[in-house]
Amino acid sequence: MSLLATVDRRNRRVITGLEWVGAIGLLTMMVITCVDVMGAKILLRPVFGAIDIVMLAQVVAVSFGTASALILGRHVTVEFFVILLPERAQAAVEMLVSFLGLLLFVIIVWRLGVYGHYMQTGGEVSATARIPLYPFAYGIAFACIPVCVVFLVDLLKAAVRMVEK
Repeated sequence: MSLLATVDRRNRRVITGLEWVGAIGLLTMMVITCVDVMGAKILLRPVFGAIDIVMLAQVVAVSFGTASALILGRHVTVEFFVILLPERAQAAVEMLVSFLGLLLFVIIVWRLGVYGHYMQTGGEVSATARIPLYPFAYGIAFACIPVCVVFLVDLLKAAVRMVEK
């Protein structure tokens, strides 16, 4: 069980770093929006590509904050039925949910890697500022890897609980 604890602890450190990247994305959205509005209203010169920058900063903020929300329990769960089950059945349900979450995020990482490659080879850029989009697809894929680790650790913890009960 100490291996799971070590993996979980290191993954949480990675998630904390990713959370800071997400916070910087949120701060970027706020600053660009304020500067754009002030520049457009006072100086009559909006920030070039503000919509693209805010859009991409939003992608960064959401994707890099996903793992943090997961480990802090800030995601939506419906447990009113599960708490009525015996502990062994609760562990089985938790295993199933963790497996499905792991499967989903493994597919997301894989497909975002493929999509990022297509955008990189195709030269996809944002509409006005011409910012390359492929680093953002790769970044989202990278930010989803700790989510996969969280689901894997939860799956293994639930399996251990099911065997022990």
